[in-house]
Amino acid sequence: MKTLKIAIQKSGRLNEKSVEILKNCGLSFENYKSSLISTVTNFPLEILFLRDDDIPEYVQDGIADLGIVGENVITEAKADVSYLQKLGFGKCTLKIAVQATSNIQKLEELNGKAIATSYPVILENFLKSKGINSDIRTISGSVEIGPGLGLSDAIFDIVSTGGTLKSNGLKPFADVMQSEAVLIGNKSITDNPEVAELLQRIRSVLSAKSNKYVVLNVSKDNLQKVVDLLPGVKSPTIVPLFEPNWVAVHSVIAEEDFWDKINSLKAAGAEGILVMPIEKIIT
Repeated sequence: MKTLKIAIQKSGRLNEKSVEILKNCGLSFENYKSSLISTVTNFPLEILFLRDDDIPEYVQDGIADLGIVGENVITEAKADVSYLQKLGFGKCTLKIAVQATSNIQKLEELNGKAIATSYPVILENFLKSKGINSDIRTISGSVEIGPGLGLSDAIFDIVSTGGTLKSNGLKPFADVMQSEAVLIGNKSITDNPEVAELLQRIRSVLSAKSNKYVVLNVSKDNLQKVVDLLPGVKSPTIVPLFEPNWVAVHSVIAEEDFWDKINSLKAAGAEGILVMPIEKIIT
């Protein structure tokens, strides 16, 4: 049995959620806050804690078999890796921003303008696709200060809430790329049975987070109306109650449909609706 290596961010906005999803998969490991390598005791896996910029290259070159990293980092590195699963956290948008007082209104007006960024590859590809020739200035670190210091006319960077832009006198100008954390794999390892097992665990955790477990009571007279609203994983589970003509219905509702479904269920005659989180869904 091969011991896999998975690379995750040592510190930063993806670290905590990466550790969380691995632990929710039932993996037991320690020393992840003080060590660069942590060995999982109940699965053939070692966890490498790296700079996020290094993760795509480590996975591409086979130093790590798997990695958790933002899509933007992979694109910027032009890494040749397999995308295995979107993970639903670390969501952000890479945007061009200009000074709040700027008169720039259209993308074409960026021609000849200086743009500061830590993501020159992504920015260059975007500008080329729009037929725009800007002066891309690569800066490591806080690019938001560029316009204020006269280093650039605009910036291109990750934006999560927009608070950092506002505090630096900037405003969003153009969305370029949506990004979130993804599980990636070296192209030679993706058929490995241990990889398949870990991927199944991760997908089970993600599926559970995006669904709610619902139990409700309904009279048999209204049962079909309720069942039509609750497909469940395959179909709802129906259990007779002690009181005649009443049953309990067990089902799963997608998180995104939750409130619309609840209101519809109540209108269809459902009573005593109990909603619970799901730890894992194994399909």
